[in-house]
Amino acid sequence: MDNKIARVVIVGGGTAGWMAASYLGKALGPGVTITVLEAPAIPRIGVGEATVPNLHKTFFDFLGLSEEDWMREVNASFKIGIKFVNWRTDGAGAAAPRPHRGGSDHYYHQFGLLPNVNNVPLSHYWVHKRLAGATDEPFDYACYPGAPALDAKLSPRFLDGTKWTNYAWHFDAALVADFLRRFAVGKQGAIHIEDKMTEAVIDQRGHITSLRTEGGRTIDGDLFIDCSGFRGLLINQVMKEPFLDMSDHLLNDSAVATQVPNDDAALGVEPYTSSIAMTSGWTWKIPMLGRFGTGYVFSSRFQSRDDATLEFCRMWGLDPETQPLNQIKFRVGRNRRAWVKNCVSIGLASCFLEPLESTGIYFIYAALYQLAKHFPDKNFDPIMSRRFNAEIETMFDDSRDFVQAHFSFAPRNDTAFWRACKELDLSPNISEKIAMYRAGLAVNMPIVDETNYYGNFDAEFRNFWNNSNYYCIYAGLDFLPDHPLPTLAARPEVISQADPVFADIKRRQRELLDTLPTTYEYLRLLHGK
Repeated sequence: MDNKIARVVIVGGGTAGWMAASYLGKALGPGVTITVLEAPAIPRIGVGEATVPNLHKTFFDFLGLSEEDWMREVNASFKIGIKFVNWRTDGAGAAAPRPHRGGSDHYYHQFGLLPNVNNVPLSHYWVHKRLAGATDEPFDYACYPGAPALDAKLSPRFLDGTKWTNYAWHFDAALVADFLRRFAVGKQGAIHIEDKMTEAVIDQRGHITSLRTEGGRTIDGDLFIDCSGFRGLLINQVMKEPFLDMSDHLLNDSAVATQVPNDDAALGVEPYTSSIAMTSGWTWKIPMLGRFGTGYVFSSRFQSRDDATLEFCRMWGLDPETQPLNQIKFRVGRNRRAWVKNCVSIGLASCFLEPLESTGIYFIYAALYQLAKHFPDKNFDPIMSRRFNAEIETMFDDSRDFVQAHFSFAPRNDTAFWRACKELDLSPNISEKIAMYRAGLAVNMPIVDETNYYGNFDAEFRNFWNNSNYYCIYAGLDFLPDHPLPTLAARPEVISQADPVFADIKRRQRELLDTLPTTYEYLRLLHGK
């Protein structure tokens, strides 16, 4: 008897559904038929998407698509990092802004790994200097060459295409879904059915055998993938798998979003995502050519939708009566199990975190990688689903903890929302990492090198929130270790050995400012505009 899975049925299109179809189409080969059942009347959520740096290597490169080609198809721009604004003050003088920040409360979370000196990350030398009063320069400007380039809105690539730093991307999620649909159907032979599921047929084992649709179709399958978004049509409604609410860790549950035109020639295009702290949450800004996507993520426990909408529109000078606005209610958490019997949930149907660290797209292709790695046959050996579920649980819970840490250690406390964030319980996992950080130890060591970060998905998967990421956030929020790394304190003669590295970063900053094109200039060249 042939136990090979021959038919994979994906419920839901959008970004998750078409990423799943194209990735699995490549991973499984032509012997597996992939069908995407997409309800045309279901609107897609999203007005711009931000990503993390390994997207190309672990997804588009895997599909054999060049970065330039897919970027042109989806109006993509660059993201060198995240700029956090007003997370320490209310933006109106509640606390004195740092003079070295140009009179504004902001810090950057930049991508890329820190240099090592004597096998110790540069962050520890900066902490030693900061706690000794030897420097007041912030972490992001002292330890990375890119902060001044970000201030000047410069490109992560020179005009000849050479890149000088790690970066991620901004793009139109609807265009990504359309592009991947054309790729999966036209190049890989995926079957696209536009219809609405009305019923799932279940056998005596509790497995799904087929789906029935509003249009009278019966779609048979061996493995069913739920990409139906927050509705969880298969995983929650059919398989009855419970969703674990995480609102005891993160308070935000709503958003209002829109698109805003941008005069690129006059204002430039920022090569970073902005996260701007608000009364009861934060607003994202995702720049692309000609416009930026933006949305206010807030807690309905502390602010009404009407008040949040007014605050959001006031910030951008928009008229709430005429501006097209996307009002979103979301659930924060994950399914108890992402894979149940022969049903696997991917994307919003599986788990969701507010997009503070741009994990949404990452969660999709990380889950697809794990599914391909643990792909079953018709026997559905339980070890496959158990290992897959363990990986997804670790991925989500670590990311949840990292996002919660932003709110827990933000000095801002001018509203009830920001004060409540400090009162939420922390998981044992993040509590241990915080204790390590306070003691001067590195978090999530060993740090993977650049080759592994881009080329070895398992290494990257397990070290996603590495030491430099934690330092960017904690140091940016003025949360410092209680003391320097003890081994440095025991060897004061090695402290000065980091000075040439700090000096070289300053030299590199000046060189980049003198030689790089603006992001707007490079994008016009890339997109032919």
